[in-house]
Formats: sequence, structure tokens, C-alpha cells
Amino acid sequence: MPKDSDQCEGGGDKEAKDERRQEASEETVRKRVRANTPSPHRGNTPQASPPRFVSMEELMETAKGVTNMALAHEIMVNQAFQVKPTELPEGSLERRVKEIMHKAFWDCLEAQLKEEPPSYGHAIKLLAEIKEALLSFLLPGHGRLRSRIDEVLDLPLIQQQAENGALDIGRLSQFIVGMMGSLCAPCRDEDINKLKEITDIVPLLKAIFSVLDLMKVDMANFALSSIRPHLMQQSVEYERNKFQEFLEKQPNALDYTEKWLEETVKCLKESEAAGCSAASSDSQLPLNVHNHAYLRLLRWDHTSDPFPETVLMDQVRFQEMQQEADQLVLLSSVLLIVYTTAGEAISGLPGLMETLKNTVGVMLADMHSPSFSLQDALATVGEKLCVELSQCLSQHGFSPFSADRSSILKGQISATVQPDNKVRKLMESRVQSYLLASLESSQHQTPPPLPGGLVPVSRELKDLAVRFSRLVNFNKLVFSPFYQKILQEILTSGEVPSKET
Repeated sequence: MPKDSDQCEGGGDKEAKDERRQEASEETVRKRVRANTPSPHRGNTPQASPPRFVSMEELMETAKGVTNMALAHEIMVNQAFQVKPTELPEGSLERRVKEIMHKAFWDCLEAQLKEEPPSYGHAIKLLAEIKEALLSFLLPGHGRLRSRIDEVLDLPLIQQQAENGALDIGRLSQFIVGMMGSLCAPCRDEDINKLKEITDIVPLLKAIFSVLDLMKVDMANFALSSIRPHLMQQSVEYERNKFQEFLEKQPNALDYTEKWLEETVKCLKESEAAGCSAASSDSQLPLNVHNHAYLRLLRWDHTSDPFPETVLMDQVRFQEMQQEADQLVLLSSVLLIVYTTAGEAISGLPGLMETLKNTVGVMLADMHSPSFSLQDALATVGEKLCVELSQCLSQHGFSPFSADRSSILKGQISATVQPDNKVRKLMESRVQSYLLASLESSQHQTPPPLPGGLVPVSRELKDLAVRFSRLVNFNKLVFSPFYQKILQEILTSGEVPSKET
């Protein structure tokens, strides 16, 4: 029996999204496995380096190590990560070859069983594989089940029965189906019931192997969920060691990370020199530099700037968080404009804030899709909110919106399409400040206070901050030795005293 159906790949509850995330992570990391790339020197000056020839074996070994690191990372940071059966693309050559081979195997088995006398060579091999699979599902305490399987699926005895014409494969198949029903997850009960309805031996054996493959997936996911809480330290050390091995083979594998941290230090120095209130005398502390560096990932230009190598496996996650933050900024900006324009008349009306928030949120849900027109959407938002506000004011005994106030409200909402809009920039600054404060307070387990104007989106913002902090803290655990060395060199070369964090 071909065993290629036993192979599995990663997935999640949100299968399409998680699959895209994992594939993008692994593919992006593989693209950074460069055998001969000149290393950009600090100050963006190209630095010539001698060519280094890498054998195919070294390249394949490096790619395998990076892929394993990406898989281990996905298991840790993606709580919804699950194993799922491999689905070959419809019409692909590999799928066609697999189908042809499987059909040939089952046709051969059927022909052997129809011989006079029947030939049980292939069937006994299948029973041995089934027995091995059933035993693999047993836990240490399943001694009675193990004895029962060994007793019924006694291969030497089965071989003797086949030689003497006394083998009853139908009886053995029914025992196997019953045992599978005892060991499977509740979600497989329907599949087991379907097996009980099959009477022909070959289709039954074929279906048994299909369900066994699903049970192996279930067992793998159960094992993952059981050991995930205990994997943190091992995963940190594993990823760090794998990256160190990769770095030894590719010495320029931290170029973009160095550039990322250097530009962060430069931005902090400029803010401090300009007397920005966000800057402080501690702005050049390594921990502060590091937190600001992570915050910059939520404003990253993914189309032109290469992502730092140490956060490359999470690029898709950071990009998703960046889009969430942008949407929260625009949503809070529109709501702030509405409540500022409408005044005290609507400030105490129960349920109005949530209604307006849901209305705006639905219209901006796809704001990052290529075909989305933000300008048209904001114009529609303005029209819709004016209608809802007028109806709400009338219901509560207030005079409805005048034409002038409606025009002003629509204009102010439409103006937020510009990134430099004052209200939008204000809310963006507050969202960024809250996320930065979340990183700084994560060590103390005390959530930071919510800035003004963000109360309507507090639930979504807090959820984003928790996920952002978890991802950042895990990345710090893995790559902290590399970051410390880079920051020490940067801060020392810039004649900035490096204090211990």
C-alpha cells in the first residue's frame, strides 16, 4: 500500500488564511537563502566581498533547516495551528500518478482475492499495516486493547489460515472497524458508520486506510495541543540554534536586521534633537530602541523595503496587524469627528456609539483590498451617518441635522482619506503610543491606560495589543543575543552610552 497519503502539512481553523500565512512565511525565508549576495555596509554603502561557491548539498541542507525552523515557529505562535491531510492540486501530474498507482494496487488486490484459491499475499501485508496503525493510536494505559489487537491480528496465525484456506478477511475487517470506532475521535463517528455499511472486501479495506489517515491527523493534532504549553523553552532554543547554523553558513543573514535597528536609532536621535515630546533622555536605551523598532514594523512599506531577517517568518502576521491598526485609526477618526460635530446631543444616547461603529466598520472592512476605493467608501459613510444621526436625534426629541451641519460632517469624514489629515494623524499617534506602552508594560502585566478618543475601539485595540506583544516577546526570546550584539555595536559606534536594560 502506498504510504504517501500519510504525509501531512500545516493548517488551521481558518484553513485558507493559516495556509497562506505558513506558505508565505516559508517561501519568504527560503528566498533569503542566498549563496552569494554582496553585504550592504552601514551607511548603505555597498561592500565588496569575495564570491563564495555553495554546493547543492549545502544549499538543500540550509533550506531544510530554515523550513523546519519556520514550521516550529508556526506551531508556537499560531495557536490555531493544526495538521491536515495533504491535498494534491486537481489535475496535477503528481495527483494523476498517485491515482493511477492506487488504482493499479487495488485492482491487483481484487484480482488476487478472486483467484481460485484466493491469493492473500497483498491482503496480509495490508493487515500488518493496519495493525501497526492501530497500535500507534494506543496510550500506555491501553494494555487490554493492545492484547486484543495482538490476539486477533496475529500475523503468523493469519498466514497459516491463508495457507490452509481458512482465512476470513471479512471477520477481521469488521474487528478492525470496531477497534477504529473505539479509538477514533468523536468527529470520525460518521466515517466509522459508513465503513460498517460497506460489504465488499476491497472497497472496505480501501476506505479503512482513508479513515486511518484521518485518525493519524487527529492524533497528531491532539499531541500538538497537549505538548504546546511545554514547548516554549525548547522552541526558543531550537529556533535560535537553527538560525545560528544558518548565520554561520550565510554571514550576511543579518544585514537587513542591522539596517532596521540602525534606522530606528537614527529616528530616535532626530526626534530627540527636534524636542519631540515622545523622546526622552532614555531614548537610546537598548530596550527602548528595540520596542520602537518593533513598532516601526506596523508602519512598514512592504513593497519597497526588505523585511528584517529575524522577523521574516512573521512578516504576514505583522502586515495583518498593520492593516488592523490602520483600520482602527480610520474608524476612531470618523467616530471622533461625528461626536465632535454632533455635540452633546448624542453623547449620552445608549447604543448609538456601537451602532455607528458597526456601520463604519462594515464599510471599511475591505479597505486594504486592491479594488477598494477609500474615497468613495468615506463618502458613503458620511451619507449613511448623517441619515442615522438625523433619525436618532428625531427619535429622542432633538432637532435633526441641518443641511449645513450635514455638509460639514460629510466633508470632514471625506477629508480623512488623506494620510496627513490632522484628526487621522492624531488618532494614529494615539494608537501607536498605546501599542508602544503595551510593549513597555508587558513585563509588568499591567495594561496601559487608554488614550482619549479610542474608547469606541478599545476592545479591538486591546486585542491587537495583546497579539502584538506576544509576537514581539517571543521574537525577543529567540533572537535577543543577536539583537544585543547589534545594538551594542550601533550605540557604541554612535558614541551613545549603552546602558543595561
